[in-house]
Amino acid sequence: MQLSEFDFPFDSGLVASQPVMPRDCARLLLLNRESDQLAHHHVSDLPELLDPGDLLVVNDTKVLAARLSGTKRPTGTPVEVLFVKDLGDDVWEVMVKGNFHAGQVIEFDRQSRATILTRDAAGTQVRVECPGSVAQLLHERGAMPLPPYIKRASIPEDRSWYQTLFARNEGAIAAPTAGLHFTPSLLSRLETSSIRMAMVTLHVGPGTFKPVVTERIEDHQMGEEVFEVSAETAKAIEQTKQAGRRVVAVGTTVVRALETVASGNRRVIPTSGRSRLFITPGFQFNVVDALMTNFHLPRTTLLMLVSAFAGVGLVRRAYEEAVRERYRFYSYGDAMLIL
Repeated sequence: MQLSEFDFPFDSGLVASQPVMPRDCARLLLLNRESDQLAHHHVSDLPELLDPGDLLVVNDTKVLAARLSGTKRPTGTPVEVLFVKDLGDDVWEVMVKGNFHAGQVIEFDRQSRATILTRDAAGTQVRVECPGSVAQLLHERGAMPLPPYIKRASIPEDRSWYQTLFARNEGAIAAPTAGLHFTPSLLSRLETSSIRMAMVTLHVGPGTFKPVVTERIEDHQMGEEVFEVSAETAKAIEQTKQAGRRVVAVGTTVVRALETVASGNRRVIPTSGRSRLFITPGFQFNVVDALMTNFHLPRTTLLMLVSAFAGVGLVRRAYEEAVRERYRFYSYGDAMLIL
């Protein structure tokens, strides 16, 4: 397929800069694949839109406060460093804009600095020197890594706004945004409605957001991301399938984790590892029966996954409807439920 097939008309004024409160008041566009119809709801309607016995699978990754401000030495130029992956022995993979060479220093404060080890097409690695651990440095001084389309600086509220209720395994550089809509009240109502929950981990990394630059989307190479699907979750999925109920993925990261470990007979194998799964139209889904997801940027692997699940035509209609009805877009925005 051609990359241009994943464009859609858009108004940048629809990008949400902060979430609605309470979070489950966000709007929810329902896409029914069987009837090919759209309907308008709110996230708080989930207990009525799902059936007793359905299983919601969420991503329990926790976002690192991974963005650090510093100065480039010796010029003193301000820079921002995004810490992506701990490689061990105080060496980290990072993302930083500008011209750098091996040996160059970025200073965060008088006691903390990063020295460029390598910088090439494969990425940038630095060695960090600080009084404590790098994790401690990020916890104390780091800012939440908000996406660039949110045109403001990170504020203290983002430390809670940009984490889901399920966050417990730290390692992501972006939130699994569909999970941001859940509140304690909604979870209680889902439980009362006999809708069960299970968790997977997929640490959202650069692979999710790596731009697609090839005109044929099949030529794109996904970056790898760390994931884990537990035996407990695998058992819950098997019980759900046996009961004839639906596995509902909360977010594209959950889809990728579950479909990575699908055995081909609608079961999942408990596994941890790294996924490079790239889901595009024509993909055969083996585990996921329904999907809750936020609205995504055009020409992205996220939009391609959603189009694979719901169909290119229905997704295009849904996005046109969302723009027309002034839905709020992207990380802090509204959501859709594909049944």
